[in-house]
Amino acid sequence: MRVISKTRLRAFWETPGFADAEGPLRAWHTHVSDKSVAWYSWADVKAEFGSASLVGNCVVFNIGGNKYRLATRILYPSQKVFILKCMTHVEYDEDKWKADCGCYEPPPNPSKTVKAATQEAKTTRRKKRGT
Repeated sequence: MRVISKTRLRAFWETPGFADAEGPLRAWHTHVSDKSVAWYSWADVKAEFGSASLVGNCVVFNIGGNKYRLATRILYPSQKVFILKCMTHVEYDEDKWKADCGCYEPPPNPSKTVKAATQEAKTTRRKKRGT
């Protein structure tokens, strides 16, 4: 699997008071990023991480002995795991993170995303040329 992005994990463990999350988050990242790990469905994730939870279309992992939660979005066809949010168990229980992560919204339509990116690139090129 390809984890996108380790920067969010690092930002969390570098936050004052959360240094103890570094080891468990690094271990999770190392395991999931290994070339031998391939998930094709929720069942594959659950087989490896029995305490993981499916929340809408997000997968939430227990980190550090259930002290922290890691909300992710897994795109099985492309073998990508997007880090959405690292949080404490207390923050997780407050449920505010669900709206931030968009766990109950459909994933973006790839064709619309490509179309929008193409249009933006054309607009940028025109501005640079002055037309």
